Amino acid sequence: MKQTIRPRRSVLYMPGSNARALEKARELPADCLVLDLEDAVAPDAKAAARDQVVEALQAGGYGDRELVVRVNDPNSELGETDIDAVGAAGADAILLPKVESAETISIAGDSLNSAGAPPAMPVWIMAETARGILDLDEIVANQPRLAAIVMGTSDLAKQLRVSPRGSRAGLVHALSQTVLTARAHGLDIIDGVHLALNDADGFRDACIQGRELGFDGKSLIHPRQIATANECFGISEADAESAREILAAWEIASQAGSGVTVVRGQLIEQLHVDEAQRVLTIFEATAGPKE
Repeated sequence: MKQTIRPRRSVLYMPGSNARALEKARELPADCLVLDLEDAVAPDAKAAARDQVVEALQAGGYGDRELVVRVNDPNSELGETDIDAVGAAGADAILLPKVESAETISIAGDSLNSAGAPPAMPVWIMAETARGILDLDEIVANQPRLAAIVMGTSDLAKQLRVSPRGSRAGLVHALSQTVLTARAHGLDIIDGVHLALNDADGFRDACIQGRELGFDGKSLIHPRQIATANECFGISEADAESAREILAAWEIASQAGSGVTVVRGQLIEQLHVDEAQRVLTIFEATAGPKE
């Protein structure tokens, strides 16, 4: 399945059990909302949360925000019930937690088919265990529904016995390895959460680090984090203008039958054109306010 280029600068988790949060999310400037049925929901509230998320999806009103539902383990009866309920309810994708095998993605795909979900409905996966990251290349290979990987840095840090705070030195190897795997398979990848809500400077530093490591966006746990994530992972007007210049020069070169051109003294080839198109597509999608 050809991946759709769309902004995923800010990916905000919203507890599926919180009706007020689901309503408020319709007005938040996040690129993506993860309606959570897993970690954010207490065991005895799972069924009610599922019904509430389905109702919210069917009611709509979220504009152009990408809607992803994090289901429970699809290998479990609870996860199967989640997928059956949300598969045809209007979500843009489902997010699978703690994925450690390709079989888990296949099981989720079969469940989506049984639920009457659109044939091309994307699946996202969480990379949050040592085994899942070590085997990630094998896990994501030849998965036509797969569109994105989301880092679960809290669970991963706990398992690795390192700190997810500060420089995240103990996580950098895993973060970079996961980015490398995502890019090898043409997938988007989202950095993990920053749990210290009152640490605005630390959060900005984490966003900048994530951008430098190659992530497409940041997982968020509170609306106050959206603006910084959108800024740090966004496309500047200068970058957009540079992309326009490359595309215009390439069009002229193509009409002349040339496979290369020069822009501001730099040789431009197809790979630069592809990146310029991606940059401009994301910029145009985020230039105005969220509807």
